[in-house]
Amino acid sequence: MYLADGRPAPATSASPGGRRTGRSRRVRAAVPSTVLVLGTVSLITDISSEMVTAVLPLYLVAELGLSPLGFGLLDGVYNGVSALVRLVGGRLSDRGGGAGHKAVAAVGYGLSALCKPLLLLVHSLPLIGAVLAVDRTGKGLRTAPRDAMISLAAEPAARGRAFGVHRAMDTAGALCGPLVAFVLLRAAAEGYDAVFTVSFCVAVLGVVVLLLFVPGRALPAAEDTAGPASAGPTSAGPASAGPRTPAAPRTPVRALLGRPETRRLTACAVLLGLTTVSDSFLYLTLQRRLDLPAGWFPLLPLGTAAAFLSLAVPMGAIADRLGRRRLFLAGHLVLLCAYGLLLAPLDGGAALVCAVLILHGAFYAATDGVLAAATADAVPEDARGSGLAVVQTGQTAARFVCSLAFGAAWTAWGDHTAVLAAAVGLALAAALSARLLRPAGPTAGPNSPSEHAS
Repeated sequence: MYLADGRPAPATSASPGGRRTGRSRRVRAAVPSTVLVLGTVSLITDISSEMVTAVLPLYLVAELGLSPLGFGLLDGVYNGVSALVRLVGGRLSDRGGGAGHKAVAAVGYGLSALCKPLLLLVHSLPLIGAVLAVDRTGKGLRTAPRDAMISLAAEPAARGRAFGVHRAMDTAGALCGPLVAFVLLRAAAEGYDAVFTVSFCVAVLGVVVLLLFVPGRALPAAEDTAGPASAGPTSAGPASAGPRTPAAPRTPVRALLGRPETRRLTACAVLLGLTTVSDSFLYLTLQRRLDLPAGWFPLLPLGTAAAFLSLAVPMGAIADRLGRRRLFLAGHLVLLCAYGLLLAPLDGGAALVCAVLILHGAFYAATDGVLAAATADAVPEDARGSGLAVVQTGQTAARFVCSLAFGAAWTAWGDHTAVLAAAVGLALAAALSARLLRPAGPTAGPNSPSEHAS
């Protein structure tokens, strides 16, 4: 679908009329080899992690008898503890430059791989929680450096497409993981032990690919400096709209949050994250509403993954053309529609399941990589890892709080009321975010950061 080009893009040439040459357009359509290799690492790693994620809710609730509140706590740990270390990972990777990005990412992938066999040895809830916390620590360390390598390898005007390609490959792994878990649960006598063992072996393969094939130092792609002829809906955003402003080295978080564009993105990510119900709770709600057999539960993530895989690249291209922040907000409105279907008094059976999962996957396609691309536009290159970590930390911490609140609401009032509260909160958060992401005013010209980034 896309050509791979591991070299930095050459300076663009223009005809006397100010138009791009055909060669320039072909270069912009290419996806750097670094993005493809990192996508392969994520594909392999996601097969491993999604094998565990697919069976974990049922394992904890059905096998260990965990209450919704207890599961909400562990689910919050699984999805939120990485927020505590993302800033550390981003800052450490920035200090080491391109080589630092790879080194910190490798440590993160390695930690997560080591946790898989530990699930075979622990059976009490505190120990399982500790293993999950270490696993998510690895994810927190690797996410910002990995996304920084992607953003540095891709041209600014094509970052949405580059992140879309990466997320599509990542989601291909998410599609395969539950299938492998489903087969193992049905074929092996000790199904859960088999899942955890195979997951570990696959995770080790991902670490090996990262160490052997990802370049030690990313080569930044050429910035768009062609002048007025390049202005338009595909502009890269604040990072390419003018000279780079380095972040203060001693207070990176404070300096980054002092940038209006970064501050607005972080605020929106937090507001919307506070009302984003975790995947596990959404699947449990579907399973209980339709009384699905337990053996079919690991297949529910496949619907989300299939929709995500199909839409990630197109959504990334749309974000490059129409605006990354606008699409990020629209994606949460799609999630609101999924909540509405869960609340509607419909007896749709398989049709209802498919509709909810397709909307869920479309939500991720319109928000996950798109937010990373928008953040890369808003922060300077020398603080790319830290800037991505700031926004991702805010979002992940908010989703941790949401898991705790949703689990408590489910325990106290039932799943229907909990989903209703999340839907009302998401509608309010989307309205506030729309105001925060609104362009600065009518005086903003076509080259203003707010215009390009919105």
